Amino acid sequence: MKVILASGSPRRRELLEQAGIPFEIDTADVDETVEDTTLPADYVMELSLRKAEAVAASHAKDLVIGADTIVAFEDIILGKPKDESKAYEMLCMLAGKTHSVYTGVTMIYPDEDGKPVKETFHVRTDVTMYPPDEKLLREYASCGEPLDKAGAYGIQGKGALLVERIEGDYYNVMGLPIAELYRRIKNSRIRV
Repeated sequence: MKVILASGSPRRRELLEQAGIPFEIDTADVDETVEDTTLPADYVMELSLRKAEAVAASHAKDLVIGADTIVAFEDIILGKPKDESKAYEMLCMLAGKTHSVYTGVTMIYPDEDGKPVKETFHVRTDVTMYPPDEKLLREYASCGEPLDKAGAYGIQGKGALLVERIEGDYYNVMGLPIAELYRRIKNSRIRV
């Protein structure tokens, strides 16, 4: 059974490679509007399911993995900033405070009879940022890195300079809770 990653994220690709899981990439555009809930865990699980289902339609014999990551602060879901100004605004909002990073993951694979099994879960990690340093926040907001990151920072890049501590799975903040995913793959008895 092949593993298909339903994501173009370089960080997710890196984490699967690090875990030694051979995989291919296939992505599909999905509607990322979620109106039924504003709960971060439900939000990321719904989007990971949509992404996995869209790709699983053409990979019925494979394990398809979909994922979505967001940052939540005081019940506000922060996606990717649209520009440098929005990135700076998000970074100022998070500076000196603790927020949560949620990643939803969906695995879709065939059972013994070829019927699709869908397993969706989420992982939460709490991240505390250092107090505001306006010069550092402006420099980071303008470097380009925040623009494709939920919450406007990448913990694996220059954004690490903003993070005081984390509680939970570091790799979840990168976009894929790889240890939890690995265990779920092994527990499902999927052979990859």
